Amino acid sequence: MALSGGLRCCQRVFSWIPVVIITSVVLWSYYAYVFELCLFTLSNTLEKVAYLLVFHVCFVMFSWTYWKSIFTPPTPPTKKFQLSYTDKERYEMEERPDAQKQILMEIAKKLPIFTRAASGAIRFCDRCQVIKPDRCHHCSVCETCVLKMDHHCPWVNNCVGFSNYKFFLLFLVYSMVYCVYIAATVFQYFIKFWVGELRNGPAKFHVLFLMFVALMFFVSLMFLFGYHCWLVSKNRSTLEAFSAPVFQNGPDRNGFNVGFRRNLQQVFGEDRKLWLIPVFTSLGDGHFFAMRSRNESRNPLLASEEQWEDDGGSEEESSGVQRDPSITVDIES
Repeated sequence: MALSGGLRCCQRVFSWIPVVIITSVVLWSYYAYVFELCLFTLSNTLEKVAYLLVFHVCFVMFSWTYWKSIFTPPTPPTKKFQLSYTDKERYEMEERPDAQKQILMEIAKKLPIFTRAASGAIRFCDRCQVIKPDRCHHCSVCETCVLKMDHHCPWVNNCVGFSNYKFFLLFLVYSMVYCVYIAATVFQYFIKFWVGELRNGPAKFHVLFLMFVALMFFVSLMFLFGYHCWLVSKNRSTLEAFSAPVFQNGPDRNGFNVGFRRNLQQVFGEDRKLWLIPVFTSLGDGHFFAMRSRNESRNPLLASEEQWEDDGGSEEESSGVQRDPSITVDIES
């Protein structure tokens, strides 16, 4: 047990290494741009002020979104999805798999659950002892079930899911803006240092490497951001792109695709003025999502959707969760 605890502790420490690397590169880029380029290389005061002003706006937005991506905790399912003491006893006492499936099926009738395991059974997490809501998955690194889990990202040392997916996308956006701005403003001085128009010194090393690092990160981020834009447009998570969610009628990669505009609103919210600000505006509570097919909204597992909404309404209001208006709307395919 002590060895296992020690290994987990080491794993937690080492998991911060990618974050430390990114932070170190960003801090170096701040020093190189602000001091070596703007203060020690530029001679035009107006140019210095303009460069520094725009740079710090980009730097603040990048740092803000990166912080939110790292330190926004993944959201687990609410207590409504946990087995009661009686149900847990029944489930653990029963040795037959078919009987266990039937117990879970009875419990799930009270919950808004539409997806199944590949075998057709209710998705149940043995570690967390919860019935998994739609799009929820267990993260072995975070050791918890995560609502609308997309993936576990080592570069933010956190699970990307319902609670921070918007922050992660904005982090990619402002990372690219940061890199593009640095590359665009450094380029002319990169050329001057390269051809020998400016004197050699420490600034030359920093400016040359700023250019290379900015372009290298931009290219890698561009592909990642493009992939996630495609996922948002289809209303899929990374996990769902690799393994389609299973409904009563079978696997369907487009099961949660309710149209481009609504897909976008589910992640960024309805107020467009807040789309580029790292504050939580995603619609819904992460437990129930609108579906494309009218047939899926008639799931026999859900005995009373209204009962769930009545039970959960006060909880949502008290927590300030925004309700997704498309949840109760049937979208024709």
